[in-house]
Amino acid sequence: MTDASFTELVRLREDSASDAPAVTVDSFAEQSNAGAVRIEPGDDARLLLPHLDHITRVEINFPAFGDGRGYSAAQILREAGYTGEIRAVGDVAVDQLFPMRRCGFDAFQPDVPMNEADVEAAFTRWKNVYQKTSDTRVPIWAQRHQDG
Repeated sequence: MTDASFTELVRLREDSASDAPAVTVDSFAEQSNAGAVRIEPGDDARLLLPHLDHITRVEINFPAFGDGRGYSAAQILREAGYTGEIRAVGDVAVDQLFPMRRCGFDAFQPDVPMNEADVEAAFTRWKNVYQKTSDTRVPIWAQRHQDG
């Protein structure tokens, strides 16, 4: 048996976590004063764009490991300038953390708690990246062209 510690919420932000209940995208249209919204697969994240200034948290649900639509939702929100918390919830595995982070997620609440050492390794494993996303990391191909 190891002394591994587990975490139910991984949060990469300095501000206080919002504990406001999240409403669905459909419900948000009727109660646009809600501070937190939950995006389900198939919901259009672009419907939230006019309201980003007063949404403190967006939860994006991953009901199954293979459903990647939430990555696009996070990217859309970040490209539109959203600076609030984007939290991945549901069937989130440790090997998804790094690419999720690159797409704009800054909090993760998996169905099954994650080992803290595995979480740390997921974020530090790769020094270089190959794709351009909403984060500020310069892809390796662009670094090569800058050097020569």
